[in-house]
Amino acid sequence: MAIEGKSDGRRIRLGMVGGGRDAFIGAVHRIAARLDDQYELVAGCFSSTAEKSRASGADLGLAPDRVYDDFGAMAKREARLKEGVEAVAIVTPNHVHYAAAKPFLQRGIHVICDKPLTATLAEAKKLAALADRSGALFVLTHNYTGYPMVRQAREMVAEGALGEIRVVQVEYPQDWLTEATEATGQKQAAWRTDPAQSGAGGSVGDIGTHAFNLASFVTGLTLEAVAADLHRFVEGRRLDDNAHVMLRFAGGAKGMLWSSQVAPGNENALRLRVYGRKGGLEWAQEEPNTLWHSPFGEPRRRLTRGGAGTGAAAARMSRIPPGHPEGYLEGFANIYAEAARAIRARRAGEATPAEVVFPTVRDGLVGVAFVDACVRSSARNAAWVRLAL
Repeated sequence: MAIEGKSDGRRIRLGMVGGGRDAFIGAVHRIAARLDDQYELVAGCFSSTAEKSRASGADLGLAPDRVYDDFGAMAKREARLKEGVEAVAIVTPNHVHYAAAKPFLQRGIHVICDKPLTATLAEAKKLAALADRSGALFVLTHNYTGYPMVRQAREMVAEGALGEIRVVQVEYPQDWLTEATEATGQKQAAWRTDPAQSGAGGSVGDIGTHAFNLASFVTGLTLEAVAADLHRFVEGRRLDDNAHVMLRFAGGAKGMLWSSQVAPGNENALRLRVYGRKGGLEWAQEEPNTLWHSPFGEPRRRLTRGGAGTGAAAARMSRIPPGHPEGYLEGFANIYAEAARAIRARRAGEATPAEVVFPTVRDGLVGVAFVDACVRSSARNAAWVRLAL
């Protein structure tokens, strides 16, 4: 995918906090940043352990003096360097996001942060306020918003193809925590089920936020209240591994959200269905290049990435000809590509192009408020509660 707009030919100097040896998501971010050749990783603080951070930097071929033991020291020194980082990727567990992003934002360095925004609503509010004051870009990597057919669905809803939205159904089941995987020492399971690192939400915070963000991104609806039943099926687990949530949106639309990490037979089965007065749309992440459109009273239509019936929004996110699969890594890369367009516009002293779309710190704040509301609702026997924004 070509980067649109002006370019001075210089790659964006990127730093990274977290994502060292054995970290899954750090490697994903680095692949995404490289895919369009718009970034160069030049510095990092890759682990809370100095030895591991230095070893990870060496693995990546970085100069030893650009590998840091502390992210605060990294932000301070990089801001002073003539060729210091212009943007930093935060790819740590949730509880570190606020502390890691803060020193970079304070120095006007753009932040690309993994989701959810923070582990607590209080920190999310502070980080959103800080990002607004800093003037730096804040990009949240809800990668599913970068899929071409998700952009197609968003465009169709905005253009009125479905009419007034009435019903939103979104689900995200997995099965990888069906047993007490965290007790085996598996790193990803250990921190994602630890409230001190993950926050108060388990499945609802880890994957429920993706489902909620996807529904909001496609429909443009504003969530007002939730009624949530969060449950821990695995004995001894400290956070929910299954969530059923009813949704009330501004304007009268209704919705349901299911997130589960104890649903055998499901790997990464994120699925969205949206119904309006004039028709419906359906998209499934495991078949990402297909979008089903059902105009009321007419045969169901299969739209494919790059095929007939798709528009400019999907085309902007596509790299290869129709029939060749694009998915998870490309979705991540599309978020990085959109961020690159915005950063390059800043370099040129221009506004971000109107067509550039990425999840912002505000989207992150709403996502954490969603998790907070679900936890409060479940504690009150699934009572309806409003988002605390």
